[in-house]
Amino acid sequence: MADVNRGNRPLSPHLQVYRLPLAAITSIMTRITGHALVAGIVLITWWLVAAVTSPGAFACADWVVRSWLGFIILTGSMWALWYHLLAGLRHLFYDAGYGLEIEQAHKSSQALIAGSVVLAVLTLIVFFVF
Repeated sequence: MADVNRGNRPLSPHLQVYRLPLAAITSIMTRITGHALVAGIVLITWWLVAAVTSPGAFACADWVVRSWLGFIILTGSMWALWYHLLAGLRHLFYDAGYGLEIEQAHKSSQALIAGSVVLAVLTLIVFFVF
């Protein structure tokens, strides 16, 4: 019984062979951006707590926030916020029954990625220009 149809069973594709659909990638990215938001919240909270603690603690926290690492964390968190917001809006449309077809889901995934990048760049421009 164990040898019956052993050669006819389909093999599961290896992860390097299988290509995830864009909707699956954006779903995974929504979870990742949720965790990235926590990194930004932790950094901002530390900075605010240090501001009310002592001048020395604030100087240390301010140095970290203004460093290249702080800039990367805050910029990544800002992009994650836009991405997470747009993904949430997309899911509100899904809940209403719109955009559930494969082609529409693919287009909304592309719009999600493009929109989050454009909004993040616009936010950086506003932040540095004004």
